[in-house]
Amino acid sequence: MKREDGIRKENLTKKGVRGINRDVAVFTFFLFLSFIFWYLNFLGKEFETGIQYHVKYTNIPRERVITESSPVDLDLFLKGSGYSIIKLKFSNRKAPVIIDISKVNYKRAPGGKALNYFIITSGLTKSLNVQMRTGCEITSIKPDTLFFTLDKVIANSSPESYNKKR
Repeated sequence: MKREDGIRKENLTKKGVRGINRDVAVFTFFLFLSFIFWYLNFLGKEFETGIQYHVKYTNIPRERVITESSPVDLDLFLKGSGYSIIKLKFSNRKAPVIIDISKVNYKRAPGGKALNYFIITSGLTKSLNVQMRTGCEITSIKPDTLFFTLDKVIANSSPESYNKKR
């Protein structure tokens, strides 16, 4: 009988370990599942965050070019659902923000050279919201003013063309 009791104890011990491992696996699965549901619920709420975008200028006046010293990044502060914001933050193909010079109200900067201009970025909010096509709303833009220089394009700078112009 001792032998049978020893075998019975071994079987009970093996079943106990299997039962505990199974319980841990089930608990871990449901813990992970509850975390997923909590996270999905959390993303449904409204958030405010900032995302940096590159700037691309278009429709520059003829015979003009924007110099390299112009700002190339804008910080957009957005308000929207977590789903929209996470989509924007993790999209690998963030297209640059396009500023159409022909449609914005740019002004000559006071003092300094005559070719320096500026744009107040608060006036760009509506067009940038349309460009982004998400459920997010732009609350503010930094910097609040974009300064840029429109230099004249020199078409042909060879000595022969200079002599012909004289």
